[in-house]
Amino acid sequence: MYDPANPIPHWTVSTMQRVGAEPTLAAAAIRYANLGIPVFPCVPGGKQPLTPNGFHDATSVARVVHAWWQRTPDANIGLPTGTSTGVHVVDVDVHAGGSGFAAFERARSAGHAEGWGWLVRTPSGGLHAYYPTTSGPEQRSWQVPAAHVDFRGDGGYVIAPPSRVDTDGVLRSYEVIAVTTQPTCPVNAVELRRFLEPPRPAPTVGPHTLPAKGCNPAALARTVALAPEGGRNRTLFWASCRMVEDHHDHAAVMNYLGPAAQYAGLPDREITTTINSAFRIATHLGPGSRLGPTRASEGIQL
Repeated sequence: MYDPANPIPHWTVSTMQRVGAEPTLAAAAIRYANLGIPVFPCVPGGKQPLTPNGFHDATSVARVVHAWWQRTPDANIGLPTGTSTGVHVVDVDVHAGGSGFAAFERARSAGHAEGWGWLVRTPSGGLHAYYPTTSGPEQRSWQVPAAHVDFRGDGGYVIAPPSRVDTDGVLRSYEVIAVTTQPTCPVNAVELRRFLEPPRPAPTVGPHTLPAKGCNPAALARTVALAPEGGRNRTLFWASCRMVEDHHDHAAVMNYLGPAAQYAGLPDREITTTINSAFRIATHLGPGSRLGPTRASEGIQL
């Protein structure tokens, strides 16, 4: 069973090779469970969970895993990422819109993606690079669509070898292609994301958008960009209200705070809704009124 005090005792150099070589998905799922690695079933040939609560239902209890795969022998194997399994995964995408290999190689050369334990070729021709977790703060999942690279950490999952996914009508497997002979080391997900998606500088705006007094839009944008998960919406709302109170127009607020909120991880629709709420509320209440946040939307679509 998983031991939080010793997060990766069940992962060895040969773990992924041995599991990937199992003749059936049911046998591979049981092997993961017997190693103390929580798994859960996903639809045959796909990535959608078959359990009611998705990866939250993952377990290493062998009898439960056996029952799942007895019911659906061809179910793919879902593997939660983060502290529950002791691994993080950098997902290098390959699709019609582009490839993440160039960005991943730049990150690796810059020292932001070294120390992987296993490399897995995905059915699309992409890559899953597995890294050990640390005992520090959680590293949450994120996406950088422009770089075609995602990070699967706490709050995420991957499809594990030897699962198979239908790609253009053909079932292709997740295949272990490399196992390290060097010491592994954790990936710093925050630094990796900053490398792949550097913060954009605040734009230059016209004189009509300059603050009347007291408000520093660039400083507000930095505060929004660095807001922690769980406080991003509140911070964006607060910063937007400060700019509204200093008579910035809507375009200026969007230009300054929109890119910063995107960097923090908020989706575009939530950014627009929050800024619009700030204009609606701050203009009615006036400066100095106590303001509350709009409803936050913190989920990451993986």
